Amino acid sequence: MTLPRSPAPAAPEFRHPQTQAYWKALDCRFQQVADVFEECLYEALASLSRPGIEAYVEAARTLGKLGRGADPVLAFLEAWPDAAEAVGEASLPALMDLVRSIQKSPNGPALVPLLQTLAPVARRLRGAEPMARYLAVAGDLMARTTGSIHGFHQTQPSPGLPEFFRRAPELLAQLSVGGLAAWTDYGIRNHGRHPDRQREYFSLASADSRAVLQRERHGTLFADVERRLDLSLRALWDEEIPLAPYPAAPPAGDGLAAVTPYLDAQGMRLPDVQDDRNGVRGVDRYRLLVAHMAGHRRWSAPLVADNYSPFQRLAIECFEDCRIDTLLARRYPGLAKPLRALHPVPREGACDPATESCLRHRLAMLSRAMLDPDHAYADPLLQEFTGRFREAMAGGDSSTRAMADIALAYVTRSRRQSDQLARVFFTDTVVDYRDDNRHLWTFIETGDEEESFDQPPPRDEEEADRLPPRHYPEWDYRTQGYRPDWVSVYESLHPSGRASEVDALLAKHAVLARRLKRLLDLLKPQERRRVRFQEDGAELDLDVALRSWIDFRGGTTPDPRINMSHETAGRDLAVLLLLDLSESLNDPVPGTGQTVLELSREAVSLLAWAIGELGDRLAIAGFRSNTRHDVRYQHLKGYSEPWGDPVKARLAATGAAYSTRMGAALRHGAHYLAAQRADRRLLLVLTDGRPSDVDAEDDRLLVEDTRRAVLELEGKGIRTHCISLDGRAEEYVHDIFGGKHSVVDRVERLPERLPMLFLSLTR
Repeated sequence: MTLPRSPAPAAPEFRHPQTQAYWKALDCRFQQVADVFEECLYEALASLSRPGIEAYVEAARTLGKLGRGADPVLAFLEAWPDAAEAVGEASLPALMDLVRSIQKSPNGPALVPLLQTLAPVARRLRGAEPMARYLAVAGDLMARTTGSIHGFHQTQPSPGLPEFFRRAPELLAQLSVGGLAAWTDYGIRNHGRHPDRQREYFSLASADSRAVLQRERHGTLFADVERRLDLSLRALWDEEIPLAPYPAAPPAGDGLAAVTPYLDAQGMRLPDVQDDRNGVRGVDRYRLLVAHMAGHRRWSAPLVADNYSPFQRLAIECFEDCRIDTLLARRYPGLAKPLRALHPVPREGACDPATESCLRHRLAMLSRAMLDPDHAYADPLLQEFTGRFREAMAGGDSSTRAMADIALAYVTRSRRQSDQLARVFFTDTVVDYRDDNRHLWTFIETGDEEESFDQPPPRDEEEADRLPPRHYPEWDYRTQGYRPDWVSVYESLHPSGRASEVDALLAKHAVLARRLKRLLDLLKPQERRRVRFQEDGAELDLDVALRSWIDFRGGTTPDPRINMSHETAGRDLAVLLLLDLSESLNDPVPGTGQTVLELSREAVSLLAWAIGELGDRLAIAGFRSNTRHDVRYQHLKGYSEPWGDPVKARLAATGAAYSTRMGAALRHGAHYLAAQRADRRLLLVLTDGRPSDVDAEDDRLLVEDTRRAVLELEGKGIRTHCISLDGRAEEYVHDIFGGKHSVVDRVERLPERLPMLFLSLTR
């Protein structure tokens, strides 16, 4: 017997037509959602950007298609605007990644608790990095407890995951993200194979759960003092600077060093928890950190880092930090006591220059002596430069330039051969209320030691006209989360060469071009359709014109739309051809007398000509990278630009250098391709090797990031296809692009293969 289908709910009526458009994009049939959608949308419009609204609706649409009813959609629609205001709109992809992972596992019932507690959790975390860490902790809990229950042969859901989400706001009110990770790890290790005990632990019902919570509960949480710090900045420094937390310690086992507080153009970055130390409360440590960075903003002036060696820069930072601390103590005398309490007291003679580099140890002693008149150090050089510092400060506020001069003199007098030793003495040398001083330096040329994210890389002649950087996240497979704003992409228009060189290449392949021309004629859209009722058109529409004439003679207003035009129906395709321009393209191709780059240039010229003949929209860009700080994206042809001499001239001038950070280039190219209005969007990647860069020691890291970028593009409706010239590509290219790749074993045949591959992909 066939059961009758329940009637579809009537289309809801909304007060505003804009709501109707978003409801249509949501594609939801739940009446409960329709009842609250307009109210939720109005709240979202007040706090989210236009792209953020579109991502918000798309995420809700995804949740509605999971087959779990209206509850996940309702929870998300209500929670995300508040959550995004706290942690940023950029956190949504990481959240949806976790949602998809949960949906693919037996843990579907945990989705609603995750989304229902999203807003209070975000308000506690107050930053994209802590949110990414929280989602990674939840993903780790799910992965380690799903299907691991003793006595079950089938995959079982994680008993503790729903309870974890329900208790998350309460836990984060008492723990930092690092403390939450440690508390969760204890529960997994000790109760991962016992479902009842696991539920008790993650619902805070067991004694050991509460005991471990108390053990990990320490210090002052940033979320509890953020407002007070913000008010202190306004009252004491007349500054309104965004404050954002980061996890005080990286995840265990990820190989990352602890982050140092820093000040950049986006605001002050502070650890998410501060313990009481040496009689100074956690909140006062926060205040001292904020005051020190505010002092730098007021009294420090940037210096050109290229003029100094690393040793000189370290010494200048030491003297400048002491100057700022001295000025702080003068302006607010109550800060002098915590400054001295938190500054380490290195023991004189603790470092052995015969076996260790004592550079940091000497500077730490000098810093202590400059702040503490009662120091007990007997070193004559230290006493001399402590005196010079106090003389400079006695004359007033002094200056960064004056500190640099004293520091350079100190380096000249104190340099030792042992400072070059690989083993560095670190005991009692870290002053943790000071930031990393990245704001103190500007760079003209980038060296291996620079890690300043905000300063642009060197501007060589090729990059003279490039735009300010766009920052993109990068996927870290080890933490299963994004590193936010990790990569800087600099885009520019490629310099020009001689267009005649490309004309010569096309003439060289005249026979192939004639064969392609016959194929192109078959693929060209032939169907033409008439578009009537046009005020401006190519022809007069006699029927409409006659009717208008009758209306005119009859005394009524005639219809002015008496023209018509024709348009071709058929292909509606936008293509981006992304060229890998890394150093390996300079390798010669055996038996041809040409390099891989020269053959690629010939192939791209033929392909661009062929696409121009078809009338498809085409853009061409090249990319290469020199660390995450310098990914270069160069435009060779724009979508609206015809295939002509300007494009040929840029293509003729292409060169190859540096490395292949492909994920960032894919995300940046997709930014332009997604803006094209077309039925189909295709991103072609022409490369000769696996994704890599000089600052990525783990070979798998950039491969996984590129795979993640391909998945992101698929979510935007962009099809990707990789054309690899690497004979060993099968080792990795399928992991990145799935079946959407082609390997050209014989590179010398690339000019013939590339246009044919395109035609087969778009036939």
